[in-house]
Amino acid sequence: MDRDQITSERPDSPFKTSGVDHITVWGSNKQDTIEFYRDLLGMPLVLRQPNLDDPSQTHLFFDTGDGRILTFFVSDDRQSVSGQRTQTGGVHHLAFKLDSDQFRKAMKALEDDGRGYNMFDRGIFHSLYTHDNNGLVIELSADKYDFPDDRKAEVLAKTQHIREEEGADYAESKHMKKALEELGIDYTENDLPDAEAGAGF
Repeated sequence: MDRDQITSERPDSPFKTSGVDHITVWGSNKQDTIEFYRDLLGMPLVLRQPNLDDPSQTHLFFDTGDGRILTFFVSDDRQSVSGQRTQTGGVHHLAFKLDSDQFRKAMKALEDDGRGYNMFDRGIFHSLYTHDNNGLVIELSADKYDFPDDRKAEVLAKTQHIREEEGADYAESKHMKKALEELGIDYTENDLPDAEAGAGF
């Protein structure tokens, strides 16, 4: 297999992961982190305990909406920050899925909370970008098409092949729609607001 070959097939590797269990972030303090992730984004706080590697810190566990967990190491002596510079190995951004009917509600909630955001049409999905209390870029993403999650890798790989055949610079809505049709997958097209196709956040 070519090093950068696009395929939904599992590679011939010594073992295989079965999904994301959790992601852990160095956070600021408990109050600001809970206010952003639970009170604004609607993620239940499902577990709170000491950081087992450093009991002076608290370990917060949030359910992102599908049972996959996002956790934070927080300490009340750390202040929230407005931005971060990341280097190789650092986190560029965290992306969370929104149902399409929640997209406009998210825009309003961010505005009501006094948070700026940018909205872009990313070709095969729509995204809102804002910052959390730790200075991390947060993406809230809604798919243009609803189809079974267990077919996502297959659809993305097919979309890539169609994009390459057409010589397009990036995956567009029409490429994914064609992929879904060629794979014979039932889908629903979502109603999302008009947005610029662009780069940046």
